[in-house]
Amino acid sequence: MPLNESIETIVEAPEFAPGHVWLAGSGPGHPRYLTLEVADALSKADVIVHDALVSDAVLSLAKTGELIFVGKRGGKPSISQGEITTKLIELAKAGKRVLRLKGGDPFIFGRGGEEAEALVKEGIPFRVLPGMTSALAALASANIPATMRGISRSITLATGHAAGTPDDLDWKALAKTGEPIVVYMGLKTIGAITGLLMEGGLSPETPVAVLMAATTPEERSLTATLATVEAEVEQQGFVAPALIVIGKIVSMQPILSGASR
Repeated sequence: MPLNESIETIVEAPEFAPGHVWLAGSGPGHPRYLTLEVADALSKADVIVHDALVSDAVLSLAKTGELIFVGKRGGKPSISQGEITTKLIELAKAGKRVLRLKGGDPFIFGRGGEEAEALVKEGIPFRVLPGMTSALAALASANIPATMRGISRSITLATGHAAGTPDDLDWKALAKTGEPIVVYMGLKTIGAITGLLMEGGLSPETPVAVLMAATTPEERSLTATLATVEAEVEQQGFVAPALIVIGKIVSMQPILSGASR
């Protein structure tokens, strides 16, 4: 039996009932990283409320569901989070089977927790369908191990959009751990981030990789050091979406890339 005909049998998902909202992650971009559960939900939803980072290839798996674009990409036109949440509630109360589709995983910098909380307050049934978070997929695509014995004992996933503001993370404290950091939404603030990490004691020679549009046809990567990466990003014209990987795990990339396919 062809895979597309057997997905529902394999998944054994609960009924996607009218008036329910499923919060789903579409992974980093390419449909090969989509879970079977999300693929199955795409074929059943009445309405798919999707972010800008959900690829056209993933959306093509939707059979009859209405597509509602809400943006959610830095520097681009987007509907506010409050408006998105209101839309989800309205659609569910109208008896629609609503798939809220996000890039990556809905609970990793996807504001899925906020949407789930709002649905709970309105008494709307929901499920969370995990997706492969962009960081892990991007590192795998670039042949950078997220953790590796003798090099790292932990890894930090951080958001960089608020770097240098009062709401910022304590980058100096993160520097003191000496462990790898993967930064989402940090391209515009990369100078502030690297400066704070060096002030916190991280060596200017610490290896850094920037992974742009991982798993998509636009995928690009560069490697540099903490001291040089800001200039390299500007010189090479890197743009969002991109992840910044900081730490000794980056040094494994040339070793692993020679024989990878």
